[in-house]
Amino acid sequence: MTMQEEIKAGDKQTDVGTIPQDWDVARIVDVASITTGSRNTQDRIDTGIYPFFVRSQTVERINSYSFDGEAVLTAGDGVGTGKIFHYINGKFDLHQRVYQISNFSPRLNGFFFYLYFASKFFDRIMSMTAKSSVDSVRREMIADMLMPLPPPDEQRAIAEALADVDELIAALEGMIAKKRDLKQAAMQHLLTGKTRLPGFSGEWEATSFAEVVKHHAGNSFLIKGKLSTTESQGLYPCYSASGQDVWFDQFESEGDAIVVSAVGSRCGKAFRATGKWCAIANTHVVWPIRTKVNIDFLHLFLNDEDFWTKGGSGQPFVQFRQSFRRALLLPTLGEQTAIAEVLSDMDADLAALEAQAAKARAVKQGMMQELLTGRVRLV
Repeated sequence: MTMQEEIKAGDKQTDVGTIPQDWDVARIVDVASITTGSRNTQDRIDTGIYPFFVRSQTVERINSYSFDGEAVLTAGDGVGTGKIFHYINGKFDLHQRVYQISNFSPRLNGFFFYLYFASKFFDRIMSMTAKSSVDSVRREMIADMLMPLPPPDEQRAIAEALADVDELIAALEGMIAKKRDLKQAAMQHLLTGKTRLPGFSGEWEATSFAEVVKHHAGNSFLIKGKLSTTESQGLYPCYSASGQDVWFDQFESEGDAIVVSAVGSRCGKAFRATGKWCAIANTHVVWPIRTKVNIDFLHLFLNDEDFWTKGGSGQPFVQFRQSFRRALLLPTLGEQTAIAEVLSDMDADLAALEAQAAKARAVKQGMMQELLTGRVRLV
């Protein structure tokens, strides 16, 4: 079957792929202007009036503006090259190594351009280098990039549909941030006794973490690279410094414990282990003394990376003995359980919102693949 025969009726083959017959193809430089800013990072002012776009996903503030209108911004160099994109319609200023694409032709909807450019530009610049990363963007990389041009009404419809999904995602992300702040505040009050749950009173016991746990290093003879990375029948879960990501044909521990990443970028991250399992090199196993401390209550402390005392100027590691010397005010087991349940419910609410946000992002990605190629038409 020839390429032409594979193209469905009403479509055509172009340099940007198969698109509808009534869509055009244009170079970006032919439908928009491309400039850079003149500011430096130190020009930012925390209380500035206007947005200030630098080579980061974070938008700074400034008291000047160099442009007033609709524009798309992308980093010209830095770690986010090809991955940082902003859309704005208003007054703003920008860094001298940030590209501004603006003054869009009547043939091009600015938000449609943002959606297409942000989804395709990284692949374009990666195809133009033999390296695994891109150090900088040259103007012609943007100028000569080809893009499909649906009729203006269809561009507008696509932009509005995807903007609606963006609004939903932004709303969910706002709710997630608020829930995280509420949980953090609840932890600060409930874990210190500043706020008491209904039905509980009395003084908390002054002790230390060392008095309520037993702990030991993971098995350094079990090396992650020699264990199975695929779960199958007859294998037991093993915990590494990254969490439960390998399996073994024997188990070394049984019951509820907390496995802590001991070394590396995730050191201090705590994972709940239950049933039959192993803990391998670069981990530390913490067992609660059950007559003194509820494991879920204990996990609230140990899963906070700020709890841990760490050493190492290069590769960080947890200093367990120093960490467990910390003083602890301990409520009764009943109050510990109640506090853990309240915070667990908040975690469940947070996880549900995060799942909704992830689903919305997946829906948006699917919509973009269909709408930006013309496989699905809105008009």
